[in-house]
Amino acid sequence: MSVISVPQGFNEEQLYVDLQSIFGQSLFLKCEGFNFAGSIKLKAASEMVEAAERDGLLRPGSILVESSSGNLGVALSMIAASKGYGFVCVTDSRSNLATRRLMEALGSQVQIITEPDPVGGFLGARIDYVRSLCASDPRYVWLNQYTNPGNWRAHYRTTAPAIADEFPRLDVLFVGAGTTGTLMGCARFFREWHRPVRIVAIDSVGSVTFGGAPGRRMIPGLGTGVRPALLDESYVDEVVLVEEADTIRACHRLARSGFLFGGSTGTVVSGAMSWLAQHDDGDLTSVAIAPDLGERYLDTVYQSNWVHDLYGEDVLDAADELAAGSRSA
Repeated sequence: MSVISVPQGFNEEQLYVDLQSIFGQSLFLKCEGFNFAGSIKLKAASEMVEAAERDGLLRPGSILVESSSGNLGVALSMIAASKGYGFVCVTDSRSNLATRRLMEALGSQVQIITEPDPVGGFLGARIDYVRSLCASDPRYVWLNQYTNPGNWRAHYRTTAPAIADEFPRLDVLFVGAGTTGTLMGCARFFREWHRPVRIVAIDSVGSVTFGGAPGRRMIPGLGTGVRPALLDESYVDEVVLVEEADTIRACHRLARSGFLFGGSTGTVVSGAMSWLAQHDDGDLTSVAIAPDLGERYLDTVYQSNWVHDLYGEDVLDAADELAAGSRSA
């Protein structure tokens, strides 16, 4: 039996942070960064690996290979090490150095793509490399998080029911869109629930997921350069796009209040607060999913030179002013 797995009832000990005191708007943040892999991606990784084993795709001597901006790579590194598989993570130059070192410490190989595909960007280039790797050796097994139904089933089975149990009167759920596994799993669950829940997807400006124009995206996690095959927009009620500068501000504002979260969480919180400012009169029960914590982003999102070089010297001025106002209130 695997040392690392995600059984039924995973994460029964919930941790939610109400952001009312920080942003002046009630939003319960479901913190997913406290499992062994440090992110929500452990659920999808476990589901996909176990399905591949049941289907006979993974056997002794197999080598897992996956394209990942970081968190899924860490989760697969841990699972591969515990089960005796090899693992190759194909990432790109935007991934955090701390994340790459963590995967290597767990015995995985990390291949870094430095040139984007002219059409598909870095994601397209990463996928092309994975395909070429698999064609070169039958031992390589690509789980393909972008098309694998185990990606969304993990959240249909665990994440969404946990939220429903904790918030039986839930009105709005905010979910970041990357591969859209978390989004689709939660949206499918709540479509079948006993009361309507508005599903608001949060995406990054520059992502093509919901038909937007491609653009520069430097913060890994959310957004894609290739439309996710898992996405079914009929399950999504609204989409909010967030500029990366606003992601940075939200992350730092949370940190100034004692909560260190990753870039994806900053994007989701920024988008959720923007939506709530327009729609909530104080009577909505709202939850957002925070995929990970912020330690892996200390050299990027929380590093002043990196932030100033990419987003300008004054990008954090508003966040500092608002945080100071919250503390004095």
